[in-house]
Amino acid sequence: MHPLAPLLFAALVLAPALACTRPARAPLPASAPVAASAASADPHLVEQGQYRNVDGVAVHSPAHTDNGARPAGASARCRDGSFSFSLHHRGTCSHHGGVAQWL
Repeated sequence: MHPLAPLLFAALVLAPALACTRPARAPLPASAPVAASAASADPHLVEQGQYRNVDGVAVHSPAHTDNGARPAGASARCRDGSFSFSLHHRGTCSHHGGVAQWL
């Protein structure tokens, strides 16, 4: 057996598996900028918070408003009455009863 055969075998077997894995994302720092479509400064939002979406963009977490009015940047209203700022349809309002209405 050639002395480099084990290395070649490992490269052929492990390289495709490693290429398909997603890089680990660091926890979202409290000071991370929120996507422009999210209304983090809107005074009508009851809950504050953010999450990192599949693209790595910080997005405002679903939130209720104190008067029920649609906040700036909301993309959907969830069945629990909160507003989502999701940038993609997949997974929108998934922990809030699903989408009641797309905005």
